[in-house]
Amino acid sequence: MSTAQHKIGSGFGANSTADEVLEGIDLTGKLAIVTGGYSGLGLETTRALTKAGARVVVPARRRAAAEEALAGLDGVEVDELDLGDLESVRGFAERFLASGRPIDFMIDNAGIMACPETRVGPGWEAQFATNHLGHFALVNRLWPAIEPGGARVVSVSSRGHHFSGIRWDDVHWRQGYDKWEAYGQAKTANVLFAVHLDRLAADRGVRAFALHPGGIITPLQRHLPKAEMVERGWIDEQGNVLNPEGFKSPEQGAATQVWAATSPQLDGMGGVYLEDCDIAEPAVDGGERSGVKAWATDPEQAARLWALSAELTGVDAFAA
Repeated sequence: MSTAQHKIGSGFGANSTADEVLEGIDLTGKLAIVTGGYSGLGLETTRALTKAGARVVVPARRRAAAEEALAGLDGVEVDELDLGDLESVRGFAERFLASGRPIDFMIDNAGIMACPETRVGPGWEAQFATNHLGHFALVNRLWPAIEPGGARVVSVSSRGHHFSGIRWDDVHWRQGYDKWEAYGQAKTANVLFAVHLDRLAADRGVRAFALHPGGIITPLQRHLPKAEMVERGWIDEQGNVLNPEGFKSPEQGAATQVWAATSPQLDGMGGVYLEDCDIAEPAVDGGERSGVKAWATDPEQAARLWALSAELTGVDAFAA
């Protein structure tokens, strides 16, 4: 089967920063929504976009923390949003739509990783619900503002999608919960979402991308015990990062999502998975955990997940 998953030779790479990929790009008059845009990669994404002239709306579960983190940045506004609560998603979307503004860049950046078994909403597994279903509902509810702007929608996935495809017989992990496999399923869902959204929206001028930002030590690791991070060789007993060359800085980690949202090199493209500021190659079975797994770009699975997500959330901007 042919695939669009091949590098285009962007000229950027793993060490590129968000500022570098934005060099020469003027975002004055553009509007971005960056979920979780006040912490870790999200904060650096917000900073880089505003530096290039964009106005950035940051929906945040912890509004006070977001306002504190973003203090001093011009061109930023904060609103409340809990992706694990569909009523909160609806409320944010209604408030934004009431402003009458079109969206140029929608960056679904917020997420949780490897948390203890947690249930939200009607008993949904928290990683699938927060990382995928919340963003699915948000994008669909914001569609009246996304379509007019010919927006790019950027779904921040992870190399963690290698851990698991979609567990169609038990997406909410009612049995045998494994925090890493559950994270993997949620990250696979992030890619499949972009694949199908791009198929539905490309002829309306909206394109969607998914990506792996790279390995970065950020608050995303807040659910991991220190002992586990020591065992994985990420940090030492004193909390110092080991093998720092194996991790990106936040400025480097934000680069791929900023590139996905703004780069003219991606004009006319969409529905692909990116890493290191380029289109990723297909993953090689039995090889290193790089590239994109076939289960994450399968169009049939993408359509199936879209239908399931629409059923669970009760939202589908493309329903007949």
